[in-house]
Amino acid sequence: MPLPSTSQLSVPADLVVHARPTAMRRRDFLAGSSAATLAQCMTGASSRPNIVIAISDDQSFAHTGASGDPVVRTPNFDRTAAEGVRFSHAFCSSPSCTPSRGAILTGQDCYRLEEGVNLWSSLPARFETYPDLLEAAGYHVGYTRKGWGPGSLEAGGRSRNPAGPKYDDFRAFYDAMRDGAPFCFWFGSTDPHRAYKKGSGLASGLRLEDVRVPEFLPDEPEVRSDILDYYFEIERFDRELGEILSFLEERDQLANTIVIVTSDNGMPFPRAKADLYDYGSRVPLAVRWPERIPSGRVVDDFVSLVDIAPTILEGTGLEPSPDMTGRSLLDLLTSEQRGRIDSARDHAILARERHTPWRAGRVGYPMRAIRTDQFLYIRNLEPDRWPAGDPPIFGEVDPSPTKDLIRARRRDPGFERYYRAAFSKRPPEELYDISRAPAQMRNVATQDSYAGVKRLLAARLDQRLRATADPRALGHPPTWESNPHYGRLTLEDRR
Repeated sequence: MPLPSTSQLSVPADLVVHARPTAMRRRDFLAGSSAATLAQCMTGASSRPNIVIAISDDQSFAHTGASGDPVVRTPNFDRTAAEGVRFSHAFCSSPSCTPSRGAILTGQDCYRLEEGVNLWSSLPARFETYPDLLEAAGYHVGYTRKGWGPGSLEAGGRSRNPAGPKYDDFRAFYDAMRDGAPFCFWFGSTDPHRAYKKGSGLASGLRLEDVRVPEFLPDEPEVRSDILDYYFEIERFDRELGEILSFLEERDQLANTIVIVTSDNGMPFPRAKADLYDYGSRVPLAVRWPERIPSGRVVDDFVSLVDIAPTILEGTGLEPSPDMTGRSLLDLLTSEQRGRIDSARDHAILARERHTPWRAGRVGYPMRAIRTDQFLYIRNLEPDRWPAGDPPIFGEVDPSPTKDLIRARRRDPGFERYYRAAFSKRPPEELYDISRAPAQMRNVATQDSYAGVKRLLAARLDQRLRATADPRALGHPPTWESNPHYGRLTLEDRR
């Protein structure tokens, strides 16, 4: 049964998702108008901005030069942030490639996307994407490398990727554009997704002693080297971003191009990617548009990658669809302010369903969470299942030297805490006081002193999930666990 649009829901005023009910859908536009007619309703086709969205694959929020990492070199992300806005509290909808990218493209929370909430799934064609809406309005659209996915286009009733037609690279996309047309390009890198060339970070000149090892990982040379290999691929993504920026600058197109740089989810390490802790769900985000955005600002409001689609549509003169649960960031982007701007943007909603089917019955590990300034509250809906996949493979966690080390030394003094944090079963509720323990390794959900906070956060989470029509929150049994997984999995893939 199709989910209701947000305009059909009766919700408390403070939970309204601010979608515009007057939005023009692509099918309505195609039936009763033309791209030229729509363009006349704007300020003029020549003033419509171009769009470039560059998405790295598995990069956590902390790992850019602009965010203060002392090792990784990201001059082009840093430039985008310095000449625009960097969001310090940006979160993906789900810490898994397919649902995160689906949420970016549709502007809807991942749990609204039916089987699209799973990794290696499909995205039903009835879910409109912003590239389709822009194309109907006269934009030249396309992508290179990793668009929506991984998954099956055919199973969703689609003949092309939801990100648009595929091109070999940005130059081929640009050359295919008709004169005068605005464009929307998706650069979907596959960096820094595993597998890595072991030792590539060290070989590039990065130093082990400079690495900041997150508290949830053991501080060992193997882990430091693994992180350097991850940094090496972040730097490669950044160089390719720089090539696109230079190409546009040489053609005097950069000033009127909205450049958005982010990642689909966090780093591919234990207790990061595929988890709702910060290093899995919190991502870098910088936006540059010199014609409209005052530069050099850091905004601390909580934002979601679900907000990207309505931002792009509003920035190009189109109305976001009423089905979109994201909120346009244009007011924050064009403001002169920095720090906290909108008091209503004080939390993020996070979700996860089936990442990989490495469990008995090929089921997922459903989770929901709310992240505020001070707290992270997580609800594990099936706590009897293994969050990282069934042992001994723990296939939800990508193969890596770090994973191998933690498993091999799990009985060594000091290592049990890392093993349990990454692979053990979890209680129905988790609560982390980030102001006291930012690494989110100390669960205080059962402490009496936090009982009131936990009740408040649980109530806010429930209200938000109902307001955005999460099938689980509305009491509709989810069907997605029985949907096919279209990927090829072997023991070697997930050893």
